[in-house]
Amino acid sequence: MSTKAVIFDVDGTLIDFNDLHTAAWVEAFRHFGVEVDPEDIRHQMGKGGDQLMPSFLPPDLIQQKGSAIERFRVDLFQRKYLPRARAFPGVRELFERIRVEGHRIVLASSSKAQEVEHYKSLANVADLIDGATSADDAEHSKPYPDIFQAALKRLHPLRPAEAVVVGDSPYDAEAARGADLRMVGVLCGGFEADVLRAAGCIAVYRDARDLLERYDASPLATGDLR
Repeated sequence: MSTKAVIFDVDGTLIDFNDLHTAAWVEAFRHFGVEVDPEDIRHQMGKGGDQLMPSFLPPDLIQQKGSAIERFRVDLFQRKYLPRARAFPGVRELFERIRVEGHRIVLASSSKAQEVEHYKSLANVADLIDGATSADDAEHSKPYPDIFQAALKRLHPLRPAEAVVVGDSPYDAEAARGADLRMVGVLCGGFEADVLRAAGCIAVYRDARDLLERYDASPLATGDLR
């Protein structure tokens, strides 16, 4: 079945965010008296905060301070780290190519709605997409499939077999599988190719530019989603 739509993860896939998010989590945990290894945080990138915190905090602390930690982290990220974010090379050009092929595009982000608007501007793709998701659209964050299921609703009446996800983390791949979607992985988020393939990615590229340069043989063009 041919590809008719592409669903893009944002953090680490379109925008160079993962190191910034890692630093914000480390600083937020430290503010609440918890020291964590940045590399350990880095390996959790791709998860939402509700899924990441249990890897580092005991349940009683999450119950007592989880909401406060998350609020602190979000505010810290927006003030200190978000202004440093930049889009990866080739993002707009890749989106333009996808649109030339007649495919639809949806962004699948579990960030706040106002942040998603900023991400569209950073990537310079607002005029090329058919829609975007935000935290309001998902009860659970990745690796739960909620956000990709919400993206599929933006593509109605297309079926999962007619869409492909592009993401950077094994948690994206797990969420995609949960929504009956196949995923193409990109390495720019910092995960190794073997990790992405083991998580179920059907193809792996360096970044948006590499995917664009090899577009004709990619699952986005061929529809080969096996």
